[in-house]
Amino acid sequence: MAMKMATVEKAEELLEKIRSASWDSAVQDLEDLKTFAKKQNAEEANDMCHWDIIFWSERLREAQYDINEEELRPFFALPKVMESLFTLAKMLFEIDIEPADGLAPVWDKDVKFYAVKDLSGCPVAYFYFDPYSRPSEKQGGAWMDQVFGRSRVLSQDGTSVRLPIAHIVCNQTPPVGDKPSLMTFREVETVFHEFGHALQNMLTKQDEGLVAGSRGVEWDAVELPSQFMENWCYHRQTLMGMAKHYETGEILSEERYLKLLAARTFRKASENLRQIRFASIDLELYSKYVPGGSETIFDVDQRIAQRTQVVPLLQEDRFLCSFLHIFADAYAAGYYSYQWAEVLSADAFSAFEEAGLDNEKAVKDTGKRFRDTVLALGGGRPPLQVFIDFRGREPSIDPLLRHNGLLPTAAAA
Repeated sequence: MAMKMATVEKAEELLEKIRSASWDSAVQDLEDLKTFAKKQNAEEANDMCHWDIIFWSERLREAQYDINEEELRPFFALPKVMESLFTLAKMLFEIDIEPADGLAPVWDKDVKFYAVKDLSGCPVAYFYFDPYSRPSEKQGGAWMDQVFGRSRVLSQDGTSVRLPIAHIVCNQTPPVGDKPSLMTFREVETVFHEFGHALQNMLTKQDEGLVAGSRGVEWDAVELPSQFMENWCYHRQTLMGMAKHYETGEILSEERYLKLLAARTFRKASENLRQIRFASIDLELYSKYVPGGSETIFDVDQRIAQRTQVVPLLQEDRFLCSFLHIFADAYAAGYYSYQWAEVLSADAFSAFEEAGLDNEKAVKDTGKRFRDTVLALGGGRPPLQVFIDFRGREPSIDPLLRHNGLLPTAAAA
């Protein structure tokens, strides 16, 4: 069984806090949809079904933010994105990332190999980056994994340390001729996310391989570094440093930047409730449900939906029959981990906000503390203690609610 950071009681407490903070805003989300649909003379405006909500949500998003992912691609060329990512990593974690092509064999001509060095020039880790889609030989999606983990026992001489090697695999559009690989903003977030996983494996200080990097880290805490790195995609200096038109050099306009920020919290309360429903039914079935009792699993789902869904479920709803995450995947009794890790990552990023995102020295000091705790300690120390080592206290839900637009927002840095 996978170890978890949270108990069932703590997980339920977290889900209820997010649910109660999201409910009123989710009700308003529905009213906003109805108002918008009425203006479009939609017959279903006053009595929306689930499929109407999906349709009109997209129409409202388009009307409010006018963000076309394809139109943003020219502003996110892969080489510039990686350059900005490596610059950010240097500022936060005092590392230099340099090409090391030829130092290790690669499985495709487009795969890059990098050395991660400390500021004195000594290697501390390496990683492969396989960025482009190859449908005939690669599955879809993006992921990070270890090639080798840090280990003293498995080093060649048994006394020095075997340095970790990670690989990051994505499925982006390949370059064409002189035109570089151009990314959607979501693909940019994905690269930052997977790089966060890689950082935990590459910057670990644990010499015992079984607890080095993300190995041995409880399931519900393992997404902390990856989700933490996603926050930097919305940081003005980081985003503007990479969002430059690959042909003209034009920087992303302030208007588009503000729309990206606003779109991040669009219908976030409704999305929260949807996730709370999934996490709650998961915990209920695995911790309390009695097969053959007075309720079927569908009855349990209907009961939970009464407090997690603004629009009631259809009586014939059988979503559970396709909920593979908790029946045929690793998220059984652990779907809440999505919310738990979001709390950790938002609170971790808020440490940088409190320090002042424009204060480079404070950001560097906070980054060093993050590296020396969250990234360095791996599974050798309980994740709650690791978080307290970094933050000085237990996690708070408030930064997540603020980032979701459900609490007053502090002045932008």
